Amino acid sequence: MRYLLFLLPVLLFTTACNSQSKVAVTNSDEPAVVEDLTPNYKYAPPEVEGVIEKIEKPASYWKEVLDAKSFNVLREDGTERSFTSPLLNEKRAGIFTCGGCGLPLFSSSTKFKSGTGWPSFYEPINPAYIKEDVDVRYGMRRVEVSCARCDGHQGHVFPDGPEPTGLRYCINGVSLNFVPMEDFPEVRE
Repeated sequence: MRYLLFLLPVLLFTTACNSQSKVAVTNSDEPAVVEDLTPNYKYAPPEVEGVIEKIEKPASYWKEVLDAKSFNVLREDGTERSFTSPLLNEKRAGIFTCGGCGLPLFSSSTKFKSGTGWPSFYEPINPAYIKEDVDVRYGMRRVEVSCARCDGHQGHVFPDGPEPTGLRYCINGVSLNFVPMEDFPEVRE
């Protein structure tokens, strides 16, 4: 069963990358440039000893491709207001990807209702896709969660989640995109 849970996100990620690979970047003095951010691999991001290939772009790039709320959360470590994300009540089967670079971060099969007002998951699709750092802002010690590929801030992880992990990945909805399973008929059972 665990193998199937890993295989499904990989198939979804491959299809999602192939369907939304172009991002327009414009400067006032230059015509629009279309850059392909789709990784050049077939099934999953290449890993070398648990390290994901990084996407490093300047703030000006992210301001062009993200809306103001997503930029604030993903690039400035902001937090969306609780209970405002449409993804909070998303119950369909699918994959939650990074809103910055599209890396598949969480499966709907690990999502649960935490009552906190933010989408919550008990484990990532692959631990190598998540970067964790100690966050001591606001007089608290927390573990910050970011996308391992683009460093986009996602939220925090807490040790008060359900079994089997006991973890609660408390994630900002504006830092995620949802890809529903129904968009991938080839992987439906």
